[in-house]
Amino acid sequence: MPLFQSFRNLPQKTRIGVGLAFFAWGAVGLYISDTAEKKLGFEPSQKDKEALEAVVPKITLVERDGES
Repeated sequence: MPLFQSFRNLPQKTRIGVGLAFFAWGAVGLYISDTAEKKLGFEPSQKDKEALEAVVPKITLVERDGES
């Protein structure tokens, strides 16, 4: 808890700045990782996508009488 307590002791504007910085870091990381995959040739092929689709569980909704 000492790290969280240190964060809570920061002024409100500083905490907002830290939060926005983490948000920006994540957004840049998502953008860069997608771009790097394309440039380095690590994009999944259609065969890979089909193999993944085969192992993803399917969800089927079943309606029951008298229950919502």
